[in-house]
Amino acid sequence: MYQHVAAKLARGDVIILDGGTGTDIQRRGVLMSGNTWCAEANLSHPEIVKEVHEDYIKAGADIIIANTFATSALLFNALGRDDELLAIDRAAVTIARDAAAGKPVAVAGSMSTMRPVQPGSDRTQKQREWPEAQARALFRRKADNLAAAHVDLIMMEMMRDVDYSLWATEAAMATRLPVWIGISAERREDGKIVGFGREDQLLDDVARALAATKPALISIMHTSPNDTDEAIDILKRYWKGPIGAYPESGYFRMPEWTFVDIIPPEELVERTRIWRQKGVTAFGGCCGLGPEHIHALSREYTA
Repeated sequence: MYQHVAAKLARGDVIILDGGTGTDIQRRGVLMSGNTWCAEANLSHPEIVKEVHEDYIKAGADIIIANTFATSALLFNALGRDDELLAIDRAAVTIARDAAAGKPVAVAGSMSTMRPVQPGSDRTQKQREWPEAQARALFRRKADNLAAAHVDLIMMEMMRDVDYSLWATEAAMATRLPVWIGISAERREDGKIVGFGREDQLLDDVARALAATKPALISIMHTSPNDTDEAIDILKRYWKGPIGAYPESGYFRMPEWTFVDIIPPEELVERTRIWRQKGVTAFGGCCGLGPEHIHALSREYTA
């Protein structure tokens, strides 16, 4: 079903993404894992995962993203669960494809560079590093598995640096599937915008490096709505292709999302009108944002 999305992309029409799949699974009562966040839900609660996808489709999403963000190749390698990752991802894609069956909705596979996270926070445990060759091989294994499971495209999510994020993106590009890159950013104490959790990585450098891989689209995602405006402006210095935006709201305390001060759907729509003027043509939500937000976006742009 990517042809439907590609046609809208070529025309410059607005594309509606889904919202925070992992956080919506949590919101529906599924216990989150202290090691792998929402990944285990694909096996323990497939009916709820499917229900989340179906609700986003009903809300108007053109693309749903299979629950494969947390099955990070780095995280599962650190846990000694490389082969389990492949099985969980296959299950996740099957669930998403079943939810989208017979509908003009594309199914994306998510790839992240998530590493073990410090309990009670959203900060990566940075003491664990992987040699480039090993990291590339792990990313390629996951990307190939998603392709074999028949995703329509690969979504690179929470890309934040010029090492792991670049290696992961190049692995996805090697599958020859359409690749959408999602860059996650935050504001450093000195006011500069940097990669999320990578205070050493200026967004300028991240955007420049990832734009050079020539994906189908680049989004600013899992970024505070308050920082998304500036992040889009920075991205546009290096990227002239299609742009997306799907912010987060609330905050993470591993292993659970904290639903505090969630942006109301109508305020999200108001923000997207500003981003639309900047040339953004794909909108959705990340962590903390649910079907009600996607419904509001769909009503605004596809009614």
